[in-house]
Amino acid sequence: MTNKIEQYDFIWQGFDKSKNKSKGEIPAKTEVIARMELRRQGYQVTRIRKKSKPLFARVQKITPADIAIFSRQLATMLKAGVPLVQAFDIIGKGHENPSMQQMLLKIKVDLESGDTLAESLKKNPLYFDELFCNLVEAGESAGVLETLLDKIATYKEKTESMKKKIKKALTYPIAVIIVAFIVTAILLLFVVPVFEDLFKSFGADLPIFTRMVVDMSKTLKQVWWLILGIIIAVIYTFIYFKQRSRSFNRYLDRTLLKIPVIGTILNKSAIARFSRTLSTLSAAGVPLVNALNSVSGACGNIMYCEAVLKMREEVATGQRLQFAMLQTMLFPHMVQQMIAIGEESGSMDAMLAKVADFYEEEVDNLVDNLSSLMEPMIMVVLGVLIGGLVVAMYLPIFKMGAAIS
Repeated sequence: MTNKIEQYDFIWQGFDKSKNKSKGEIPAKTEVIARMELRRQGYQVTRIRKKSKPLFARVQKITPADIAIFSRQLATMLKAGVPLVQAFDIIGKGHENPSMQQMLLKIKVDLESGDTLAESLKKNPLYFDELFCNLVEAGESAGVLETLLDKIATYKEKTESMKKKIKKALTYPIAVIIVAFIVTAILLLFVVPVFEDLFKSFGADLPIFTRMVVDMSKTLKQVWWLILGIIIAVIYTFIYFKQRSRSFNRYLDRTLLKIPVIGTILNKSAIARFSRTLSTLSAAGVPLVNALNSVSGACGNIMYCEAVLKMREEVATGQRLQFAMLQTMLFPHMVQQMIAIGEESGSMDAMLAKVADFYEEEVDNLVDNLSSLMEPMIMVVLGVLIGGLVVAMYLPIFKMGAAIS
């Protein structure tokens, strides 16, 4: 097994072919390789040094959205007739994300050294998955790279758009409820004790609701550290098992699919991803067994991932996809029938694209409905928590005012 040689950025100064002063940056594995590459490009280097990294620089992550935008940019440039290496140079140098810029310029160096685009992308598996690389490889083999890249860009844009909508629908209510509980804790810890001292000066009995809130405040002040510790422990345990335990993730995904409304959204989202991914691979001419292997990782849910892998085993033994899908008990009858029509007519990619369009629209509608449904529920939660505390604190004052009048 050979060790991976890291590339570095080198800053250089020198003269071009016309003896004009020039300078710039170039990625290379060593200074010698950097000098050779610059000499090949016609530059006479007078000074070169490795670019130093800032001590406390914040590394900007490469997001799926960055990959989607890059796919669209590369497809557009290739369609316009821009050579592949030059396209990577233009996109890389113009990218706002330094991490993305560095990766694209390294891929450009690999392309210049003779690697195919698929081989260059496979060196970055964290950002270019098996599906992406397989489609690029199919496009290079068939001589339709720009067409396949356009399909990849469309696929990435649609899947990322759907992910963002689902995250927005789930994140907003959770964030509001968390803030509500934090505000409630602050009121119980710091505001209620002030009112408690005020009530003691009255020397009168407090209403039952007010006494309950005051007792809650006293209890929270005594055990807040324990509650905070439990919350931190639960969050840490959840993250730990989420990252390391497949059985925990399987249980979590299965449970989420059973939650009303949310489960429906996740089910339809998984079917949309399955259909969109398989449609893209089928249109690229990827064999069905190989395509299903790539599709399994794109569904976004372990239950669907395992189901697709079982379907792949059935298809590999000669079973039709429609019947293999029927045995999983996860795909609706309409999807099975569309698959059957696609298999019989030889238009699998077109049928799957229609299924994907339908379920993506269904997810959009469900997310909009969920957002509309959650807003009044959030208002009720906020009203009960915050409003309840305010009423409890002012009840004694109202009672005293009624007694005076």
